[in-house]
Amino acid sequence: MSGETQPTSGSRQRIDKWLFFARMVKSRSLAQSHIQSGHVRINGERCSHPSQMVKPGDRIELTLERRDVVLVMRLAGERRGPYEEARLLYDDQSPPPDEAKRLTAYEQAIRATGTGRPTKKERRAIDRLMSDED
Repeated sequence: MSGETQPTSGSRQRIDKWLFFARMVKSRSLAQSHIQSGHVRINGERCSHPSQMVKPGDRIELTLERRDVVLVMRLAGERRGPYEEARLLYDDQSPPPDEAKRLTAYEQAIRATGTGRPTKKERRAIDRLMSDED
């Protein structure tokens, strides 16, 4: 079997299975808990049952821990395969993440002036001030 085509077992599939096969969640039980807690929408309507069927062309909105994902189902999955195979099951229409929220590694490592622990020179100056008060 080539890695370019995903075999289909039918045109409709349970949403919990599809999310698992598409590698959006790590297990079917996690998919079921996402669905039951209201984090999944199919064609704009909240999905409340893991057994709800989805078909190609359905728009699936999934709220994950760190991002919101918008997918359009292309195919039903047959197994949980590698990423290249799972990628064929959907078209990703997620909005790009905000650039303002992203910080470079350098920006994350820099502290603002005056924050953090005092340097040795600053500690000595503090000690001198404290001894002068006595």
